[in-house]
Amino acid sequence: MNKKQKKVLYRIIIATVLLVALILLPTKGIVRSALFFIPYLVIGYDILRKAVKGILNRQVFDENFLMAVATIGAMILGEYTEGVAVMLFYQIGELFQSYAVGKSRRNISDLMDIRPDYANVEVDGTLEQVDPDEVEIGSVIVVQPGEKIPIDGVIVEGSATLNTSALTGESRPREAGPGDEVISGCINMTGVLHIRTAKEFGESTVSKILDLVENSSSKKSKSENFITKFAKYYTPAVCYGALALAILPPLVRMFMLGLEPGFGAWIYRALTFLVISCPCALVISIPLSFFAGIGGASHEGVLVKGSNYLETLAQVKCVVFDKTGTMTQGVFEVIGVHHNDVEEKEILELAAYAESHSSHPISKSLRNSYGRQIDQSRVTDVEEISGNGVIAEVDGKKVAVGNDKLMKHIGVKYKDCHKVGTIVHVALDGEYMGHIVIADVPKPHAKEAVHALHKAGINRLVMLTGDDGRVASQVAKDLGIGEVHSELLPGDKVSMVEKLLEEKKSPKERLAFVGDGINDAPVLSRADIGIAMGALGSDAAIEAADIVLMDDDPLKIAKAIRIARKCIRIVYENIYFAIGVKILCLILGALGIANMWIAIFADVGVMVLAVLNAIRTLFVSKL
Repeated sequence: MNKKQKKVLYRIIIATVLLVALILLPTKGIVRSALFFIPYLVIGYDILRKAVKGILNRQVFDENFLMAVATIGAMILGEYTEGVAVMLFYQIGELFQSYAVGKSRRNISDLMDIRPDYANVEVDGTLEQVDPDEVEIGSVIVVQPGEKIPIDGVIVEGSATLNTSALTGESRPREAGPGDEVISGCINMTGVLHIRTAKEFGESTVSKILDLVENSSSKKSKSENFITKFAKYYTPAVCYGALALAILPPLVRMFMLGLEPGFGAWIYRALTFLVISCPCALVISIPLSFFAGIGGASHEGVLVKGSNYLETLAQVKCVVFDKTGTMTQGVFEVIGVHHNDVEEKEILELAAYAESHSSHPISKSLRNSYGRQIDQSRVTDVEEISGNGVIAEVDGKKVAVGNDKLMKHIGVKYKDCHKVGTIVHVALDGEYMGHIVIADVPKPHAKEAVHALHKAGINRLVMLTGDDGRVASQVAKDLGIGEVHSELLPGDKVSMVEKLLEEKKSPKERLAFVGDGINDAPVLSRADIGIAMGALGSDAAIEAADIVLMDDDPLKIAKAIRIARKCIRIVYENIYFAIGVKILCLILGALGIANMWIAIFADVGVMVLAVLNAIRTLFVSKL
């Protein structure tokens, strides 16, 4: 509990003690009546101040104005206990709401601990701490044991165990050494690392994460926008309704029926009407539910860029996956070299050099299999053909490395492979040299993730890939994905997603696409909801996505959907409950059946129950 919450709690306790003492006080009269204003001001002075400020700023109709008018009116009518009680219980409700917001904010702010305070730069043999913003691309920084990696880069010296718990919400240590790419926010647990920075601090992973979290509340859901518009018209309407209830019936009684007007009774009804009508339960609990949902998701390493995306995720009925790096590890290994008339090392050397400028996982596997230092001066005139492969000059000779489409493109007759895997053909000066077989393996939780999605009622799971049909079919079969489309270019993936969107059975159904690479950015943008792998995914994919999985674990997809559905269910529970109770109590209040105590329940009681219900969103990940 923070300092402000403690202050409110002390005021509640003091006001409660004074109210109980005054109720038990045996004496009556003006002095006792005047004493009731002490607990009233103790508990309500800030509400009165906000109401006056709203009037001065011409923003009259809000919950502070309703509380001020209703309670001051009750005090004037001599209903001192009710007047103080309304303000007291309202503050109790506000304290509950403040605690709930604080709880969800802590879940989100835990991520803020990944912000590095400094970067170590070596100057004249000594380390100096500088602002990460001042470190230029290509600089070498030093990260010592226990420190956070401040900027994305590549390890040039040293080895250590890195802990990604700050990013993912769970401990996932991994070993890293020279040549490994590392991202900001990870904690160096052992050893000293020298890292050559690949980005400026403003473009690093940690900066992008913090930016996503800080801006998540600005993108409101349809439910929140509805409540905002509802309150805008509802509050003035009930204020005018209460005024009419206080004036019109007495005038009718006096001038049309010849009866006593009974202004006091009707004003009391009007004040009761005002207390009942306060829209606090809706105005507070709905945004709180979404905020709690985003906080709960953040705690699980799932970053949601706004409550509107949480609402869309809850309606997902079809999930489309990219294969490489999303459902598979994207760590390829060479498992064979076939139909070659020269030594395997020579073919691997040609392939490694031709692919030396590419960052694609397959290119990295070829270089790793070659296992020697690449002399970039030997490679010229590199031409990368999207979805086909690479053509480059190595030592003045034209080397083509790619799939069968590339071989057809350059008119080279190739040989098929009997093994299931990614087949990389190699041609030298228009002559076929053989092919390399590369295999990728599914992620540890990929099959479990597919099962979890089926269990969550997502019956249509689709996998899209640029890989060979046999490879794609085998991976889909192993994972339990029933529909797969292979040998797709990036543009083909967009077209396929558009086709799947047209095939939706209902306009309310939503399609989610899960990807990680730069080629996935257009598809992530085109889908109803885009989910990106954040830890190893590309910047373009993270920027284009609506939701980011910080530990690249596909099992988190089902968890994110469960959190979203729970959040939306709680939102609608609160809407129906709050509006239903208020309509009933408003009718009873207008008829004089409901008194101020029922009004307190209709306002504060409903608000407390709605807030407590909203807090459940924080714990959905533990269910």
